[in-house]
Amino acid sequence: MICCTNTNNALYFSSIDEIPNKIWEALDCTKNIYFHPNFLKSLEINHPKILFSYVVLVDENNSPIAFASLKIIDFYLNSIKSELDFLKNIGRKLNVFPDKKPLKLLICGNTFVTGEHGVFIKENQDKKVIIKKLAESLNHFVNSNKKLKKQIDAFLLKDFAQESLFITDELKEFKYHTFSVEPNMQLKLNDNWNNFDDYLAAMKTKFRVKAKKAFKQSLDIRIEDVTLKNISKKLPEMTALYEKVASNAEFNLGTFNLETYKHLKQKFGDNYILKSYWLEDQIVGFISGVINNNSLDAHFVGIDYQKNREYAIYQRMLYDYIEIAISKKLKTINFGRTASEIKSSVGAFPQDLTMYLRHKKTITNKILKVFLQRVQPTPFQQKFPFKNIEISHEK
Repeated sequence: MICCTNTNNALYFSSIDEIPNKIWEALDCTKNIYFHPNFLKSLEINHPKILFSYVVLVDENNSPIAFASLKIIDFYLNSIKSELDFLKNIGRKLNVFPDKKPLKLLICGNTFVTGEHGVFIKENQDKKVIIKKLAESLNHFVNSNKKLKKQIDAFLLKDFAQESLFITDELKEFKYHTFSVEPNMQLKLNDNWNNFDDYLAAMKTKFRVKAKKAFKQSLDIRIEDVTLKNISKKLPEMTALYEKVASNAEFNLGTFNLETYKHLKQKFGDNYILKSYWLEDQIVGFISGVINNNSLDAHFVGIDYQKNREYAIYQRMLYDYIEIAISKKLKTINFGRTASEIKSSVGAFPQDLTMYLRHKKTITNKILKVFLQRVQPTPFQQKFPFKNIEISHEK
């Protein structure tokens, strides 16, 4: 638990349970599942190694106008993989990153989900003013606590879409530096797709053949819903599959505890998607995701990589997400980061995301700017599977 004195502009809470109902009602933010107390509580109770805190910004009448979710994590440089190795070495030599101990990061955002899920701003507010107040509230949060002031190395605000940057660039006044991360791969569903066959019919022959081949390869796979009744039995094997996928990620802000799924299924029922994939009596994969307003957001997946190529497991999963979204008359699918090229082959386009990072030490922060300019998303070849390119993508 972190104690922090409130200010005229900000109220601080160290647990979701501390936030009164009247604040949630005043914010009117719970239609967005990522700002629903049940969702936030699910993450909080299942990740004891992460320090969770929350900021509610208020106006001159003490009325809530914005909400931010904070997390303090230990970021290990070794969690950055492959192509970024040379950057790690530069960072160590320039003292941007500590050599042995982890970087203590204060993150504003959702460490487990791609997208703008860390800051909620109420309607009819000056968003640029709110972002400045948020930056000030983060400084107060750390500086008013002797322990945090000593521990925190850097501040990270994550995953802002291109259309938000004219607002969030206000953070540059507070010495934050921007860098681009892997994009969210997003598929916009056509209103004329009433079923999966309509989706296939919209594709060029080459990609339709590829889809049918994946279904043929995965014919022996049995797909089962993960329910509250059977989840306890399945979780150990699901966790093992998830850890294989997570270990291959180039950039990871933390390991997700799959026990969280129990709480999410209990609280959100059919709006939280969980399906397992089986070959006879062996689990070879699972998908998870949430229906949030008009979107299906793909969350974590687990894959048996040894079986993946032969049975087209991952490709089948992508088509299953699409089939679910069409059947539920949704508008978009957010596939998240990683595997951008294969996601583009099913119709997804990149949604660029920007992060803001500031090191606490002034000189180190100046060096950090140079370092971050070298960090770029992994290039990939965008595929265009539809006969009409505009069918699912607005330029």
